[in-house]
Amino acid sequence: VQLVESGGGLVQPGGSLRLSCAASGFSFSTYFMRWYRQAPGKERELVALIGSAGGSINYADSVKGRFTISRDNAKNMVYLQMNSLKPEDTALYYCHTRMRTIDYWGQGTQVTVSS
Repeated sequence: VQLVESGGGLVQPGGSLRLSCAASGFSFSTYFMRWYRQAPGKERELVALIGSAGGSINYADSVKGRFTISRDNAKNMVYLQMNSLKPEDTALYYCHTRMRTIDYWGQGTQVTVSS
């Protein structure tokens, strides 16, 4: 199983970024996918999740209305569109899936929101 995130960077408050996660090594279309984030000194938190067929979407309250999770099962990709970014969105963002009781994580992509 491999999860590779990309798309992070430095953006000004109010700006947008689109994170991508390329998945391989498993039957992607049969598993829920999630985005987590971890800011310095804070616990890792769930940002958004999406069901295997693209339904069952849920968001953390802190990002509702600003972030959109989506997936392309034909390309084994999951995305996180982030709009109206705030300094408090600054964190390392991780792609995640779980098979039975085993968690799989990508290496993370850094998002920094600063003027």
